[in-house]
Amino acid sequence: QVQLVESGGGLVQAGDSLRLSCAASGLTFSMYVMGWFRRAPGKEREFVAAISRSGEKIVYSDSVEGRFAISRDNAKSTVHLEMNGLKPEDTARYYCAADRISLSQVVTQSQFSYDYWGQGTQVTVSS
Repeated sequence: QVQLVESGGGLVQAGDSLRLSCAASGLTFSMYVMGWFRRAPGKEREFVAAISRSGEKIVYSDSVEGRFAISRDNAKSTVHLEMNGLKPEDTARYYCAADRISLSQVVTQSQFSYDYWGQGTQVTVSS
């Protein structure tokens, strides 16, 4: 049974930093592109960042480029999202997702490509 468990969310002030983690089990982690998505109240779920199987290719949404950093540890089956310079508009529930991809350098941004999802962790940024 595949499980993705996010942690690290919380209530912070604008300008603060948070580090989200996602622990994966029940899958061959290195065979999956890992992504982070978020859903703010009243909005659609949106892409935040994704990292290729090898970790060599990374893509960010324009809204977080330069502030957030995604990384993965295939030996520990974990993916992280380092969030710096947080803004109130970053307030959302953040989800980790896994996409089974055969190519090592591919990164997927469409949520519809992802096979497995975690339950999410809430990030609230006060002004």
